[in-house]
Amino acid sequence: MMNYTSPWMDSELESFRDTVRRFVQNEITPFEEQWAKQQHVDRGLWRKAGELGLLLADIPDEYGGSGGSFAHQCVVFEELSFAGNSSFGIHVHAIVAHYLLNQGTEAQKRKYLPRLASGDMVAAIAMTEPGAGSDLQGVRTRAERQGEHYVINGSKTFISNGYLADLILVVAKTDPAAGAKGTSLMLVETKNCPGFRVGRILDKIGQKGQDTCELYFDDVRVPADNVLGGVDGQGFYQLMTELPYERLIVGVSAVASIEHAVQLTVDYTRERKAFGKALIELQNTRFKLAECKTQAVVARTYVDRCIVDMLEGRMDAVGASMAKYWLTDLQCQVIDECLQLFGGYGYMNEYPIARMYADARVQRIYGGANEIMKEIIARAL
Repeated sequence: MMNYTSPWMDSELESFRDTVRRFVQNEITPFEEQWAKQQHVDRGLWRKAGELGLLLADIPDEYGGSGGSFAHQCVVFEELSFAGNSSFGIHVHAIVAHYLLNQGTEAQKRKYLPRLASGDMVAAIAMTEPGAGSDLQGVRTRAERQGEHYVINGSKTFISNGYLADLILVVAKTDPAAGAKGTSLMLVETKNCPGFRVGRILDKIGQKGQDTCELYFDDVRVPADNVLGGVDGQGFYQLMTELPYERLIVGVSAVASIEHAVQLTVDYTRERKAFGKALIELQNTRFKLAECKTQAVVARTYVDRCIVDMLEGRMDAVGASMAKYWLTDLQCQVIDECLQLFGGYGYMNEYPIARMYADARVQRIYGGANEIMKEIIARAL
């Protein structure tokens, strides 16, 4: 089991992984501290990633993507997590691309996907509001039809990529009286957009380099053609259809982070001395690492099964909810155990394990809080 290879991997994906790993080592890792201070990555990073075909790895080439599968996108997410990166908001970018691919009109796909693939446009999705988080039916942002336009009013918060975003997929009510059937997804281009305003970049306990913002829409006018899919009232269905993709990639990142934490801790305990011995020679350390390694292997085999299910079209909302909830809970648990073995150094930000601890906590919240995941699972019992 120690030499286990994921069943969805092959030689072409291994070559792709080498490309992604070099990109992360050269273009991301050296700049993490700089981005944490400025609270966002440099825009040039998006274009560099686009040039290598890393942004939309699983979008068909006819729309400017790399023409790969979900496996290619998983390789990108894994390598970012292996490196301890939490600044590059490629996950949200990929999620918006899938909304466009699966739910958008042909014109919307051809207009936006090539620009997202190249990095000329950065994408965000605006669901959460000050008074509505996991309960998407509580959204109050309004998009009112006026002739050939919709006029959007409302505010959003905790929006990843919010500072740099050129294209925002906004969850809004087009018919407040119709409940879930009155929800629509609106494509908003932020450049030269009167009434659109980015608020402050929020000060988080982790993921410091990720630009998470408040957004404001005051009489923002968008063409009627910018309703995702071309027909209003489809937003809630579109959200429920696409959320499993988002939730599974959160789980994929969680497992890679678990594996990274275990390796960092094994390396540290081999070097660190206590009571005249390397830490790894002490029974408590060995038993804790044995537990963490076992959990990492179990998590890997489980997420691999989920990835295969996604590749073969079997992944559903319940399966994705299980993966998201269990793997992110485990991520926080394992990283906490690993940090303990670093002692006081584990509490210092100069050590990657400390940053991983802070970065991991939100995994149990975004993409739908884990309590909501349990509710989805329970309803299917």
